[in-house]
Amino acid sequence: MSASEIGLIELEPETVKAMLDSGEAVLVDVREEEEFAEDHIHGSLLSPMSDFEVETWPSIPGKKVIISCLGGVRSAAVARKLIASGQGWAIHLKGGLNAWRDAGLPTVNQI
Repeated sequence: MSASEIGLIELEPETVKAMLDSGEAVLVDVREEEEFAEDHIHGSLLSPMSDFEVETWPSIPGKKVIISCLGGVRSAAVARKLIASGQGWAIHLKGGLNAWRDAGLPTVNQI
């Protein structure tokens, strides 16, 4: 495990769904607006990676923030930036929206 992976927590889609359903977590999608408009996970917030700044990153008191994108690459990159900025850990949806769909979980365009 490299230094950039320390504090990076990868969760499977089913685990993320359970955390969202329980109200324990909120999902932040780091894709671009056009991608988000096309399809996204219900209840997720949009915060494009292209606009990423540590100072404006969503923080919701009492909830874990889980980062998502299409395939897991951008969400992991944002998580690493948060960790590098001094945040001890960051959570992302392993495999992103693709893994969510592959697990048979609903998206906004399927509801």
